[in-house]
Amino acid sequence: MDIPSKYEPQSVENQWYDYWMENKYFHSVPDDREPYTIVIPPPNVTGVLHMGHMLNNTLQDILIRRARLQGKNACWVPGMDHASIATEAKVVAKLKEEGIDKATISREDFLEHAWDWTHKYGGVILEQLKKLGCSCDWDRTKFTMDDDMSASVIKVFVDLYKKGLIYRGYRMVNWDPLAKTTLSDEEVIYEEQQGKLYYLAYPVEGSEERVIIATTRPETILGDTAICVNPEDTRYSHLKGNNAIVPLCDRPIPIIEDNYVDMEFGTGCLKVTPAHDENDKMLGEKYDLETIDIFNDDATLNSNGLHYKGKDRFVVRKEIVKELHEKGFLIKTEDYTNKVGTSERTKVVIEPRLSEQWFLKMEDLVKPAMKAVMETQEVKFYPKKFENTYKHWMQNIRDWNISRQLWWGQRIPAYYYGDGSSDLVVAESPEAALELARKQSGNPALSMEDLRQEEDVLDTWFSSWLWPISVFGGILEPDNKEVQYYYPTSDLVTAPDIIFFWVSRMIIAGYEFRGEKPFNNVYFTGLVRDKQRRKMSKSLGNSPDALKLIENYGADGVRVGLMLSSAAGNDLLFDESLCQQGKNFANKIWNAFRLVKSWEISDTEQPTASAMGIAWYQSRFNAALALIEDHFSKYRISDALMVIYKLIWDDFCSWLLEIVKPPYQQPIDATTYKAVISLFEANLKILHPFMPFLSEAIWQHMEKRCPEEALIISSWPQEGPVGNDLIEGFRIAREVISGIRTIRKEKNIPMKEPLDLFVLDAEKAGESWDTVIRKLTNVSAITAVQQKVDGALSFRVKSNEYFIPITGHVDISEEINKLQEELNYTKGFLASVEKKLSNERFVNNAPEQVVALEKKKAADAQAKIQTLEKSLAGLE
Repeated sequence: MDIPSKYEPQSVENQWYDYWMENKYFHSVPDDREPYTIVIPPPNVTGVLHMGHMLNNTLQDILIRRARLQGKNACWVPGMDHASIATEAKVVAKLKEEGIDKATISREDFLEHAWDWTHKYGGVILEQLKKLGCSCDWDRTKFTMDDDMSASVIKVFVDLYKKGLIYRGYRMVNWDPLAKTTLSDEEVIYEEQQGKLYYLAYPVEGSEERVIIATTRPETILGDTAICVNPEDTRYSHLKGNNAIVPLCDRPIPIIEDNYVDMEFGTGCLKVTPAHDENDKMLGEKYDLETIDIFNDDATLNSNGLHYKGKDRFVVRKEIVKELHEKGFLIKTEDYTNKVGTSERTKVVIEPRLSEQWFLKMEDLVKPAMKAVMETQEVKFYPKKFENTYKHWMQNIRDWNISRQLWWGQRIPAYYYGDGSSDLVVAESPEAALELARKQSGNPALSMEDLRQEEDVLDTWFSSWLWPISVFGGILEPDNKEVQYYYPTSDLVTAPDIIFFWVSRMIIAGYEFRGEKPFNNVYFTGLVRDKQRRKMSKSLGNSPDALKLIENYGADGVRVGLMLSSAAGNDLLFDESLCQQGKNFANKIWNAFRLVKSWEISDTEQPTASAMGIAWYQSRFNAALALIEDHFSKYRISDALMVIYKLIWDDFCSWLLEIVKPPYQQPIDATTYKAVISLFEANLKILHPFMPFLSEAIWQHMEKRCPEEALIISSWPQEGPVGNDLIEGFRIAREVISGIRTIRKEKNIPMKEPLDLFVLDAEKAGESWDTVIRKLTNVSAITAVQQKVDGALSFRVKSNEYFIPITGHVDISEEINKLQEELNYTKGFLASVEKKLSNERFVNNAPEQVVALEKKKAADAQAKIQTLEKSLAGLE
């Protein structure tokens, strides 16, 4: 088989990915092997590959490929999330471009458009993951809106409703006015924003007095239904029982007292707007206050907003402040920084809004999940620090708002059969609902036309919390052989920002619906940041095009670049030059392979140097393998790669191949060649999870192999004995070789000129390493001596001193003059530094680090003087 002179990632990657797919190496079915299962964190169907996906899926592929090599039945389930809010927004935008308003078409028509969009644009990211080399079982690809996945969601809803865990409640919710839907608490991002604090005067009814309140939202005064003060606040005790007049709308509202009010904040007077603030709502319920909602669902003002009706809330804020100022109600304005809730999806400021929604009671559901992580450690987190984040959220959990005012998603299976909202049944199908409704109403004449299904859909996370179970059919068929075999899954690789949305809820669902954990381990990746530690984003322009990176550096180069990125806490500082380093590594290995395959083979006897080199590398490999296993056990995947990188680049390419390389135009002995190929193959096996394309390409070029012999399904190396004496012996030999090479380089002595080497104090690397030293340095002989050798340059390795006579190789007198000149300069430099350090004023007044730097200069100069004097003594 011809070996191309250059490694060309594009052609290689397409060739071998197609080969893997054709031979179904990624496909898994239950058998007698130990299963190793990963379910992909399903990307949004709207998504395209970004750096976070690249990192997350590279890590998953590394784990799955290693498990496959270990002989496990590796199953990596891919799929996509229907992403209710994001997808509906995309479809609405597309319809708008076509001149269609969502409000003018039916639900069925809209869903038809949504499915068309999903089939046309959805799933792009899965095709992109193939470019990265991801070895998912594509035959198992799932979508959270697949019929069986949706049926699982509906079944779970009905089950939880029957258990009394799902209920409808009129609550203050987080309202996204752009998406026009509620959000769970976890979907709200709180950001510090610079705003204003407005001091407004409310006249006291029947007097000349005014009470001053401070608010960040003056537009909401039109929904005020009380003023509240602290009963301990003597400034306002005389106002008890009075009314205040709301500016602009002239509505009288009661002045009430409650300890909730902070006397130190603002003026100590609080405007109460029950329709638009969670805490105000509680006061409203406590004192039976009127609730006046001033907003439409898009955050424009409704008729309660008077002459501001139809205007956006932020437009109204500016205009109402101007009107309040003109009419004498605005007393003053101050700059004020506060935390504002924004939608995680649409980024708009959310509105607290009273709404009837569906909720899931969480208090009892979380208990087994809490115990699994914090007590029994059935589910382990890596890094462990995220346990505290998990614990804090679980201890402070609130009921989950699971309904969304959207059309794209699983429609809530609640059916109304009467005029009141309490006349409802919950069932898995309209037919079952009708039967229930007839029983519940006592009206056997009810027909399908009398049923009206709930308009809301379920939160997207209500489908994805079932993901590890539902992808194996474990909700609809709890005892099927697939879920029995693959569940619990092995590892989950995900980002910590969805620990609440997804990780915790999957653990909750696992114990609720299967009575066991959904996975053994959770490995939390960090955020991918740029070199300046900034989060990557389109707005900053610092997020590289993932596919462009693959095009420029090859998938293996990008995978290595990501894994080599330096850690910043748990985050990664991505530097594109590391992808170039990954590409260089691929070229280094490819060239090493081409070198080995270029050698002619003979039946000659194996040289001692080659035998020693092979024995040493086998021990180095075994030592590295033990370290790699330890890193994998602790999910230190980047550290594992670094061990492999150094082993192959330094020990294999730079040392072993030099040791065994035959003389120019001479053949290599068959014993050595066979051993080198075997070690090369072992290297490829540990490299494969990280660089699958390169490793498979070289493996297939080594010899003609049938599909059953592909690298992807070969075997992970077994740990073997480590010869520490061999490793230490070569470490000393390597230092000797480096010392000789340094002298050759500094004195311009060509490699073709043989040198003599004398060693004083003969604790050498061992006689057997002499042949390696001689071969790699062109030393004709290594002789032990009892005293220093005159006319020679020297270097030390451990307690040994080595001498290389340079008579005949360099001009001795010229070398002495050069050394003497350098010695004189160094002594002069030392004198100037010591003079500065003897100056008490300098030492006492200069910064500590400056003084320390001067002391280091002095110490370095003294060490250099000693070396130069010793070199001169050897030559004179």
